[in-house]
Amino acid sequence: MLALLSCLRRLIALVDLCVFTLFISAAALLPRPVARRLYRVCFAPWCRSFIRALDVSLELHQHYVGPLPKQYVLIANHPSAFEDIGIPALFPVRSLAKAELAHWWVVGRIAVAAGTLFVKRDSSESRKAATGALIDAVRQGDNLALYPEGGCKGRRIAGRFFNGAFIASFETGVPILPVFLYYPAQAAFEWDNQHLLTKLWEIAISPNRRAEYHVFDPIHPAHFESPEAMKDHAYRLYQAWQRRFLD
Repeated sequence: MLALLSCLRRLIALVDLCVFTLFISAAALLPRPVARRLYRVCFAPWCRSFIRALDVSLELHQHYVGPLPKQYVLIANHPSAFEDIGIPALFPVRSLAKAELAHWWVVGRIAVAAGTLFVKRDSSESRKAATGALIDAVRQGDNLALYPEGGCKGRRIAGRFFNGAFIASFETGVPILPVFLYYPAQAAFEWDNQHLLTKLWEIAISPNRRAEYHVFDPIHPAHFESPEAMKDHAYRLYQAWQRRFLD
């Protein structure tokens, strides 16, 4: 009986996601200002609907005392495709993503309507333009979510961080909010250039469908002499958290 109820619950969640996806896909065809206002209300609930359909338990762990800053530039490691829905399910942010995503069927349409910013990662000119767009977005009052490794690099922290998030923080005075992402079933969640549907299926059938998002103390730009100093400090923190959670 319990197994039957579990299957029924997941079926209902899948139907809910399909209906919700049809709705916001259609909403993405509306004029851009109208779509943006609608997505401000609907995008986070859609992400949570997606998470329910995958039957993932998304857990938020707050490791500092106090509320979130009123505005922030969120950074996180990027081991999985799951955080593309996990982060906006928990935080009201605009994300930075690779330019190719804008052309993906359905997913790209939703990303554009949600106000995602795009960058060609292998183009220094595009990265420079994206940094300017990030600064403009922060000055307009938006929260941002970025992955300073420069893409989905797997469960281990990449060899360096890129500057964009830290320049946006330093130039605007808005703090960095560091979040360390940990998936106990690392092999099931880790992105390894599979087809997206294959990866979603691996997540959905994992015996441990738990995602832990650990929020640490904000990093205030006023405490640093340059964006590079902020970046180096953040990289050392992520190395320490990697040893804490993975080693």
